Amino acid sequence: MSRAHVLLGLTLSCLASLGVAASQQSRGFLVDGEFDVVPVLEPAPAKGDPRYETDRTIFRATRALKGSPRWQLATADADYSVPALMNDFSCAAGVQLTPQSAPELAALVQRAGADTGAQTGHAKEVFRRDRPFVIDRGPVCQAPAQLYDERAHHMSYDYPSGHTTWGWTWALVLTAAIPERAQEILTRGRAYGDSRFVCGAHNESAVEAGMQSASATMALVSTKPAYQAALGEVRAELAALRAGGAAPARDCAAEARLLEQRVMPRLPR
Repeated sequence: MSRAHVLLGLTLSCLASLGVAASQQSRGFLVDGEFDVVPVLEPAPAKGDPRYETDRTIFRATRALKGSPRWQLATADADYSVPALMNDFSCAAGVQLTPQSAPELAALVQRAGADTGAQTGHAKEVFRRDRPFVIDRGPVCQAPAQLYDERAHHMSYDYPSGHTTWGWTWALVLTAAIPERAQEILTRGRAYGDSRFVCGAHNESAVEAGMQSASATMALVSTKPAYQAALGEVRAELAALRAGGAAPARDCAAEARLLEQRVMPRLPR
C-alpha cells in the first residue's frame, strides 16, 4: 500500500469523525510525496525534556477550569463537525455561517483539510505521544472513549492535535477569504486550539504543533491553482453573504470577553 493510500485512509477516518459525509470527503490538493510535515515540526516532548514537564504543569493547572465558562466553551469546541465549526467562526466572520449559506466555503475547507489532516495523522503515527490524561489523572471535557482509535485498538495519539489542525485550517482559509476580519478569525482559531488543553484532551505542545502542521501544509496548498480558483469562489460567496446574510446566532460580545481571558497558567521561570 502506498503512503498516499495510508494517509488518505487516516484522513478519511478523521473526517468521518468530524461528521463529514463520505460523499463530501476529498483527496485534497497535494499529491503523494509532495510534502512531509514531520521534519518541519519539533519532535514531541519526551521524558527528560523540559517541555514534557511544562505540559504536565499546564494539564494539572488547567483542571481548575472545570465548570467554568471557558470549560464550557472547550466542551462545545470538541464538536468537530462542519456545521459546528461554521457556527464557531460566525462571530469572527461577522455573519452566520452554515453549510447551506456558504457551501463553497465548506467544500474548500474540507478539501484543504484532507491535506492538513493527512499530515497531522502521519505525524501522530511517527511521534506516538500519549495524551495528557494517560500520564496524569484529571477531568477531561470529552469522554476518553471518544478519543479511542477503534481501528488501532488503542487511545489515539496526542501530538500534533487533530482538532487544532482542523480549526486552524478553517482559520487560515477564512482569513484568506475575508482578510479584513483576520484579527477576529485568527483569535478564534487560536482559542479553538487552546480549548484542547483546557479540555484536557491534548497537551499544550500538541496544540502548538497542530497549528504549525496546518500552517506549513497550507503554505503549499495555497499555491495550487485549483485552491486559488476555489478561494476566489469563496471570497465572492462570503462577500454576498456578509452584504445580506443573517447576523451570528451566538452572543458575540460574550464570546469576545471569554476569548480575552488568560487560560495558560503562569509557569515558573
